[in-house]
Amino acid sequence: MGEGGKMKKITKLFAAGMILTAGLSIVFTGCGNKEAKAKAKAAKTGKTEEQVETTFAVVAYKAVPKTLDNYLDFGGNVETASSVDIYPDVQAGKLSKINVKVGDKVKKDQVVALVDASKAGMDYQSSPIKAPVDGTITSFPFTLGTTVYASMSVGKISSTGTLEIKTNVAERFISRIQKNQRASLTFDAYPGEVFPAKLVEIDPILDTNTRTLGIKLLQTPSDSRLRAGMYARIKLITDSKRNTIVLPANVIVTRNEQDVVYIVDTMTNTVKASPVKKGIKVDDKQEVEMGIAPGDLVVIKGQALLSDGAKVNVVSIEE
Repeated sequence: MGEGGKMKKITKLFAAGMILTAGLSIVFTGCGNKEAKAKAKAAKTGKTEEQVETTFAVVAYKAVPKTLDNYLDFGGNVETASSVDIYPDVQAGKLSKINVKVGDKVKKDQVVALVDASKAGMDYQSSPIKAPVDGTITSFPFTLGTTVYASMSVGKISSTGTLEIKTNVAERFISRIQKNQRASLTFDAYPGEVFPAKLVEIDPILDTNTRTLGIKLLQTPSDSRLRAGMYARIKLITDSKRNTIVLPANVIVTRNEQDVVYIVDTMTNTVKASPVKKGIKVDDKQEVEMGIAPGDLVVIKGQALLSDGAKVNVVSIEE
């Protein structure tokens, strides 16, 4: 290559270098301006540069008034609402024949069993035990050869059209119960289904041995799938807060020894720390009596790292 060619190549390289230098100068100048602005903003707000620049992804909940039910939960047995005892017609004797079993339907005066009332040295005497009413045999615990007496109930006949649920409430809870309270029932036989019920009777006195109070509930409207003897899980509604704001309990955080939630300002995409007053808590749900208005967007996920005025990006809104 001649001297002229070499000079042209050097000139081109020099020009390229100048262009690159100018470009880098512009980039670094831009970065410097950005950093300067961030520092200025940080100084103005009293926050670190990282806090000023960070935008937090959050999930929000649109606050709407709801009903929150407080309740007591316990278990109880499904029983028939009314039953009649079956008695022998003889003074004493042994069961010689049993014609029924639990679950059988019987008619009034139907013979359910026979009693051998004969005595030694006397002729055999068979005495029938009759059903006193129409209904279903719900109890007959005796076996052949058992000695029974006129004053001894040998079984029960019940009308299975109306079922009741019996249970006992601990003494410390009796101030929270009263007649006509609503309840919900669940059964292993029908997973996922809820059966409505109502408290219809409260015993007048406590059991001094167990310190509990007996109560009865009726399943209403009656469901033919339920059977006497089933075990019910009962939720008895003792208090209902209507038209109140309800949040997941873990949404509320503590800041400067205050309970607060973060409310989104959609105009600025920032959050405001709002002090709240808690009401009742039921399971994982918390009533908020003050500090949130209907329609407010409350941060329910991502609130742990927030502070007042933090920038947020609401990725979804739940209702």
